[in-house]
Amino acid sequence: MKKLVAVLAAGLSVVGTLGAQAQTFPDRNITVVVPFSAGGPTDTVTRLVAEAMSKDLGQQVLVENVGGAGGTLGAGRVADADPDGYTLLLHHIGMATSATLYRKLPYDTLNAFDYIGLVTEVPMTLVARKDLEPTDLKSLVEYAKANKDTVTVANAGIGAASHLCGMMFMSAIDTPLVTVPYKGTGPAMTDLLGGQVDIMCDQTTNTTKQIQGGTIKAYAVTTPERLQVLPDIPTSTEGGLNNFDVSIWHGLYAPKGTPADVIDRLSKSLQVALADQNVVDRFAELGTAPSPASDATPAALKAKLEGEIARWKPVIEAAGQYAD
Repeated sequence: MKKLVAVLAAGLSVVGTLGAQAQTFPDRNITVVVPFSAGGPTDTVTRLVAEAMSKDLGQQVLVENVGGAGGTLGAGRVADADPDGYTLLLHHIGMATSATLYRKLPYDTLNAFDYIGLVTEVPMTLVARKDLEPTDLKSLVEYAKANKDTVTVANAGIGAASHLCGMMFMSAIDTPLVTVPYKGTGPAMTDLLGGQVDIMCDQTTNTTKQIQGGTIKAYAVTTPERLQVLPDIPTSTEGGLNNFDVSIWHGLYAPKGTPADVIDRLSKSLQVALADQNVVDRFAELGTAPSPASDATPAALKAKLEGEIARWKPVIEAAGQYAD
């Protein structure tokens, strides 16, 4: 009888501890790992959201850049972190594509993380050096097909959004082009601006200011409708490319085993942050919008990740481009 009482007491103690943890969470700074270099599109999104979450949580939400291996180093860092809610991961669509791009990941993509919610879906833009000859998307496709051995497509490295979008473009026009990988978005954009490479497909968070400034040429946006921030840029469908629909979604994750109450608190804070007027306004300037509250949930992010892994697996396998 005494043993039973002791076991019950121990169980109640654990429940009480977890409850107290959720009630006091957070009591120190939280770190959000961005698995890419500072200054890139995902970093920009994360810093805006982290600032707004800091106000809601009453603790600083810090951003740490852990780049390398197409985002898998940073993701692996969070997968191995203590599941207490103080180390999080904000990753983009690469979370899904890495499951196929990397045949030997150090973690199980679908089972190494708990889900907090979707953050945003960023449209992509197909851009080029400003003096590239084609004047519209139709002529660009014709030009690329006719010069497939010399047309260069820059990207920020295997697994980066620009790499994935570039693969989708080549798949859409059924023509392999010369890919030029860089170590980050910044160097890739620098060479595009300098005319060292021809084409790049990247997020509006990285290209909008350059397009508006006329320093690069824009051929299309990959959304069903034109973007308010870039009203003169046609959609890929308008340009005659019907199977080039891609956006770069971002999600917030925690290590597997994080207490449910902590996940709930973080998800609610994410929803508050995405409704913050500064976040809404800054996202609009970058050509995107925060995810609605209905998508900033664990269930929505889980469903998105599962669906995107299934969607990209055949594309990557058909391209035969693996990272390992």
